[in-house]
Amino acid sequence: MAEDGARRRRHGGREGNTRRSGGQVIDQMPWRIPLNPDRPTEPLDMDGVTAIHKGAMRILSEIGIEFLNDEALATFREAGCRIDGQRVRMDEDFVMEMVRRAPGAFTITPRNPDRQVTIGGGHMVFVNVSSPPNSWDIHRGKRSGDFETFKDFMKLTQAFNCIHVAGGYPVEPIDIHPSVRHLDCLYEKLTLTDKVCHAYSLGKERVEDVMEMVRIAGGLSHEDFDASPRMYTNINSVSPLKHDHPMIDGALRLARRRQPVIVTPFTLAGAMAPVTMAGAVALSIAEGLSAIALIEYVAPGCPVAIGTFTSNVDMRSGAPAFGTPEYMRSTQMTGQMARFYGLPLRSSGVCTANVPDGQAMWETSNSLWAAVQSGSNLVYHAAGWLEGGLIASPEKFVMDCEVLQMIQRYFEPPTWATTPEDIALEAVREVGPGGHYFGCQHTQERYTTAFYSPIASDWRNFEAWAADGGIWSAERASRIARKIIDGFEAPPIDEGIREALADFVARRKAEGGAPTDF
Repeated sequence: MAEDGARRRRHGGREGNTRRSGGQVIDQMPWRIPLNPDRPTEPLDMDGVTAIHKGAMRILSEIGIEFLNDEALATFREAGCRIDGQRVRMDEDFVMEMVRRAPGAFTITPRNPDRQVTIGGGHMVFVNVSSPPNSWDIHRGKRSGDFETFKDFMKLTQAFNCIHVAGGYPVEPIDIHPSVRHLDCLYEKLTLTDKVCHAYSLGKERVEDVMEMVRIAGGLSHEDFDASPRMYTNINSVSPLKHDHPMIDGALRLARRRQPVIVTPFTLAGAMAPVTMAGAVALSIAEGLSAIALIEYVAPGCPVAIGTFTSNVDMRSGAPAFGTPEYMRSTQMTGQMARFYGLPLRSSGVCTANVPDGQAMWETSNSLWAAVQSGSNLVYHAAGWLEGGLIASPEKFVMDCEVLQMIQRYFEPPTWATTPEDIALEAVREVGPGGHYFGCQHTQERYTTAFYSPIASDWRNFEAWAADGGIWSAERASRIARKIIDGFEAPPIDEGIREALADFVARRKAEGGAPTDF
């Protein structure tokens, strides 16, 4: 009993605080989908919201958006939009009619229904880092992505309860040929994790293969798969003012099967968008709503979300900058616009730093708290992102999960409850002037759950920290990541389903997978 009590004192004694997760005991908060209780930060007044909306509508009606996709052009022509070559101009009435078809919230259910997520309302869902071509760790430095490192990040994604979605490839495994890369990656993702996953919209074969693998993994009929969201895709515009063929093709394929589409323009103020935040946000909104209008025309009521990836560039070098004051404001502004349109919002936990140092954490914290302030519902790259998206780092993954857990704790009612027990007048009376609260009954009843307990932070004083080796944050995070990976146990999956997935992968590989240019 004494040892158990000591453990609770050290680790905070949270409900489910020490649990088997991926085969490694990690002292962490239990799985939950956070609910953001705060009123969003709204830098714009109603006139400002109206001005950005009208600006976006004028972009759509007067300037237009290029769609490099013949099916999209034919669909817009059928809808009565004005087509000039590949440029589409659409009126405000049409756009708003289509936007009103979209639901304000939706759920996605993966193969493990206990990992269902809700996108919309006050819910805030965190996604792992996605798509860097390189990885970095403190022992091997920067190197090109490979399949083993991809699997390591999948294990981290499964192990941390504060990561709710296994998004894109946490690092691109370039040692697997692009024609079959999606097959190997999705097989590992669907067997190493039981969380929601997504398809890259990079050609019809990849999209169709991933939908089929998700269907198989869930033990679903085609009708069951089509009946409710089981996965999703995220598409990006080619700013300024373009949507390319494969992204739109993938979006339409998922939409016709009622699977969600996140539309995220990538607008960098001063480079791919006007240098002013209002101009950059207006351009981003126009690009996003144009694709959402297409999706809702083709599949009315399809779950969609609008994403923001509006930031600025370093005007001295032209390099992207993230976690800046401008990034924070543009995210908040886009949150206002998303609520104006009644759409869920996607943002990101991003930084420009090259290694998991102080810069990495202040920029990422700026990004993550901007997500909180904006009312974001889906936060991409929430753990592990470095170098503007060119590097994924296991140390950064762990350090970011510390911040994510702090955000979750910040959301929870005990931090602001005002019941008589929380006002604690009897405790104040018991301690009186000049006393302390360590030993009073009120503290004794609550101390194990009263405060957040960290997974990577070291709260000891300098002398105690130094005497224990003086381990810096990235080294502590590296040790945590290594223990998780080395002790990982995959979540259960029916052996028949595993074999069906393996058979599908083998068959599609024999057929050549997806076509490539090399």
